Amino acid sequence: MKTAPQLLNDYLASIQDPQAAGALFADDGVLELPYLKSARAQGPEAIAAFIGGLLKNVPDFRFHDIRMFIETDDQAFAEYSVEAKVLSTGKTYRQTYAGRLVAENGKIKLLREALDTVAAAEAFSA
Repeated sequence: MKTAPQLLNDYLASIQDPQAAGALFADDGVLELPYLKSARAQGPEAIAAFIGGLLKNVPDFRFHDIRMFIETDDQAFAEYSVEAKVLSTGKTYRQTYAGRLVAENGKIKLLREALDTVAAAEAFSA
């Protein structure tokens, strides 16, 4: 059974494959970015669709510079960065996320990510 740090690393590595990333979540698992309006998805299919929508606008979206701070069997906390071009604006999206993952029965129950909303607004606004 996968631990929380393993699941977080797998999620970060599979972000370019929405179905693979979504499959890491429990049936009632949640991906949320609480500081962004309408940035919450529940269940593997909804999460895959959410990630797929992001990749349509930011096709080179990939995580790098992963720094894990908390690693237990059921929880992980890390910072990770993204730098990629936003197609709709032509701007570069530079962001560092702080993510807390809760694992249950080898699946992601919750992944809550915090981010710099100003940086997001600047990159995604025309």
